[in-house]
Amino acid sequence: MNRTFMKGADISILKEIESLGGKYYVGEERKDLFEILRIKGLNTVRLRLWVNPHDEEGQPYLGGTNDLETTIELARRAKDHGLRFMLNIHYSDFWADPKKQRKPKSWESLTGTELEEEVYRYTIEVLNVCKACDVLPDFVQIGNETTNGMLWPDGRTPKYDFEARSFEAAEPEEWEGSFDRLAALLQAGVRAARETGPMEVILHLDAGGHHGLYRTWFDEMQARKVDYDIIGLSYYPIWHGSLEELRFNMEEISARYGKEVLVVETAYGHTADSPSGADIFTAELAKVGGYPPTVEGQARFLHDLMTAVRQVPNGRGRGIVYWEPAWLPVEGTSWASLAGMLYGNDVAPMGNHWSNQGLFDFQGKALDSMNVFLKFD
Repeated sequence: MNRTFMKGADISILKEIESLGGKYYVGEERKDLFEILRIKGLNTVRLRLWVNPHDEEGQPYLGGTNDLETTIELARRAKDHGLRFMLNIHYSDFWADPKKQRKPKSWESLTGTELEEEVYRYTIEVLNVCKACDVLPDFVQIGNETTNGMLWPDGRTPKYDFEARSFEAAEPEEWEGSFDRLAALLQAGVRAARETGPMEVILHLDAGGHHGLYRTWFDEMQARKVDYDIIGLSYYPIWHGSLEELRFNMEEISARYGKEVLVVETAYGHTADSPSGADIFTAELAKVGGYPPTVEGQARFLHDLMTAVRQVPNGRGRGIVYWEPAWLPVEGTSWASLAGMLYGNDVAPMGNHWSNQGLFDFQGKALDSMNVFLKFD
C-alpha cells in the first residue's frame, strides 16, 4: 500500500455546487477544482455514498445527493487528475452520524443475518461497479462516525457519555449484544472489501480528542476480532477537544491497537463572517477552537494539525482530510431538502452553514491557507 502522507479533501458536494453555477479560481484564473487541489499539494479525494438519496417521488435529498452515479463521476475526475480515492459508505439513504444512522428505505424490513447479508451484498456490488469503471477505491470507510453504531436499531450501541467518559445505557438490555450486532455488520462490509481488491479499510468515529471513547469502542471491536487497517477520527477543534487531547489519543490508540490513525474529517473557519448569517463557525466558537477566525488562523491550525499527525510514533500518522473545503454559498445549495430532513428526523434551516470553514473565499478564490499542504510531503 502507498504510505504517502495523506493530504485529502472531501468534496462530495461538488456536483451540486457546479450545477448551481459555482466556480473556482487560483488568483484571477478559473480552474477545475481537481486541478486546484493537485496544484496546492493535495493527493486524495474522499467521497461519501448514500444508498438512495431521493424520496418516493424521486426528489433529491440535496447535500450533494451522493448516489453511486454521482460518486463514480467525481471519483473518475479525481483519478484523471492523479488523486487517490477514499470511498465513505454511510449505509443509509442520507447523513449518518452519531445522532442518526437510519437504515436505507429499501432495507427497513431486514434484521439479523438478512441485514448482515445485505451489507455484504451492497458493499461488494458498489465496489465491483467501481472496479468496472476503473475507480476502485484506494481506501474504503465502512460506516460513517459509527460512535453509537450504525443501521439503527439493529446496530445501535449505547450512547457515549462524554462527561462520564463511558457508554451509558438506560436499561441493561440496551448494552447486551449491541456490540456483537454492530461488529457483525461492520465485518460484513469489511469482508466484501477484502474480497474485491487491494484497498485499506477504515473504521471511523467522531470526537477525536476523547480517548475514553476510542479506547472503549475499539476494545469492543478488538474483542470481536473485527478486521480493519486504519482508525479514522473526526476532529473539529470547536467541538472535539484540544489539539493536545487529539495528539494524546492518536498516540495511545495507535500503540494499543497497532494501527495507523487518520483524521478523516476536519475544518476551521477563515472568517467569522457568514453570507447567510447562519454559518456554524462563529467568533465565539473560534475562542473554543483556539485559533483566530482569519485565513492566517486557519493556516496555523492546518499546520499544527498536520504536524501532530506526522509526529505520531512509528510513522502511524497517515494524514488528514479536510471536510467540504469547496462548499461555496451559491444560491440553492443546502445540506438537506425538507424530504431529506424528514428521512433523517433532523429538521433545521436549509442552506449552506459551512461556507466560512472552506478553503476558498465566498466567490470561489483559493485562500492562501491552502498553501500549507505544500509544506508537507
